[in-house]
Amino acid sequence: MPTRNYQSIGEVLVSVKTEFPDITISKIRFLEAEGLLQPERTPSGYRKFYEQDVERLKSILRMQRDEYLPLKVIKERLLHQEAGDGEAATAAPPTPETDQDLAEPPTGLQMSIEEMASATGIDRDRIRELESFGLVCSHGPESAKYYDGDDYVVLSIVKDFFRHGVEPRHLTMYRHFAEREASFFESIIMPQLRQRNPEARRHAAVSLSELARASRKLKQALLRHNLRQYLQAP
Repeated sequence: MPTRNYQSIGEVLVSVKTEFPDITISKIRFLEAEGLLQPERTPSGYRKFYEQDVERLKSILRMQRDEYLPLKVIKERLLHQEAGDGEAATAAPPTPETDQDLAEPPTGLQMSIEEMASATGIDRDRIRELESFGLVCSHGPESAKYYDGDDYVVLSIVKDFFRHGVEPRHLTMYRHFAEREASFFESIIMPQLRQRNPEARRHAAVSLSELARASRKLKQALLRHNLRQYLQAP
């Protein structure tokens, strides 16, 4: 009988579990849905993970765990590596002008609370607690509640806060600030939106993107200034 030179998704899960205890089948499927993994399929539809597929999965998980990179950046880095210039891409640090520190919400994502807990490593009670503080929001009818890509991004970020003992209630200041900032930006672009023509709406979208980028840079600069005072204190 010929030796099988590939693994099933369950076998892959077992093989990487030691290094990545939080990995789940749901997360592997999610990475595939986002285009980061492309395993072959058997005629009956089962996934076939060859050695290069498993190594690619490990590289993705290491970039998420060690460098906190969003999926968009990981995908770009993998593309560079496949093109033969991965070494340069890995060495090049992100500049302040890029959006590499921002995770793009996965499009069309719909996960139950169980699936979201498996994919992010945040337990269901914590997710419900975050929802009670308005940091994530379930959608759909009561019998089929789901969380979307924006919720996935928020959960992936707040997980880093939890490692430092931060509780969900402490994070409400970010929601309040985001709401005030959104209202402020709305007042700026509203005159463009009132024109009700495609060009004005396109210009409004560009303005929003530029405002968000400027806001992010200003907050980073001010936070860095304040944190420097603590580090320089005798």
